[in-house]
Amino acid sequence: MQHIHDLNEVKLDRSWLTIGSFDGVHLGHQQIIQALVEGARQAGVPSVVVTFFPHPQFILRGESRPYYLTLPEKRAQLLAALGVDFVFTYPFSKQISQLSAREFVEDLFDTFHFDELLIGYDFALGKNREGNSDRLQSIGVEIGYNVQVIPPFELAGDLVSSSRIRAMIREGDIRLANTLLGRVFSVTGEVVKGDNRGKSLGFATCNLDVHQEVVDIKGGVYASRGLIAGKFWPAVTNIGFRPTFGEDLSGPRIEAHLLDFSGDLYGQSVELFFVERLRDEMKFSQVEKLIAQIDQDVRETRRVLGQE
Repeated sequence: MQHIHDLNEVKLDRSWLTIGSFDGVHLGHQQIIQALVEGARQAGVPSVVVTFFPHPQFILRGESRPYYLTLPEKRAQLLAALGVDFVFTYPFSKQISQLSAREFVEDLFDTFHFDELLIGYDFALGKNREGNSDRLQSIGVEIGYNVQVIPPFELAGDLVSSSRIRAMIREGDIRLANTLLGRVFSVTGEVVKGDNRGKSLGFATCNLDVHQEVVDIKGGVYASRGLIAGKFWPAVTNIGFRPTFGEDLSGPRIEAHLLDFSGDLYGQSVELFFVERLRDEMKFSQVEKLIAQIDQDVRETRRVLGQE
């Protein structure tokens, strides 16, 4: 898979293409990508996904709170795993938002020369979202591509969407979020120095510095897995403010106690996969009670991860 960020980086004679934000690459997105990849392979041409960063919501509606399920590199990795040949992360801007549907599509067509354009059932592009499926099809008749509209994807009668998954993560329903994603939700961050309080309690933790625009995860304790240099480690992850010690933190911390791991991770990248939320963050009257609870969290994490 080739991940590109500028239309000048590639020139294709033919392709199949889809356009969308694809934040999370959830089950609904996967339905579109499967149709794209299978169709492109049968036609003997590359498959292309055009996605955006920043998300159009940031530009068009002023969305500014932590938002993303997947940042561009992770999104491209997930799309590559589904068999996509090219991912173009379009640098969305106010200027781009003012392009007409025809101008936007012609720019893409000049680079990718797609035979088929696959879009979701509610997709639209261009200024004032005038490029709906009918408009895109009429443009296709003029310049030489066909439009396929992929129907909505539902699970147990409910629509699968990125906004719904974001809501689940903010509410702490990580199991449902993972079901809708079709994978385990994760965040990646660099390990930064903390105050070694966990180590003093007998539970050394790595403190993750995660991109500030990643969606907020509800505070609490999670059974999780940490991916370090290609190897998974079971982990108890706490997200919160450490109220037992009365600290005045400017924002919640993400701290993972990696079970069975020893070593220095400062400056390294760790990807944390959130499997199940175990409990709320709690304030303990005595440090000994906190230690006993962490012991219980470790046991519960091993049970959840099938390590008992």
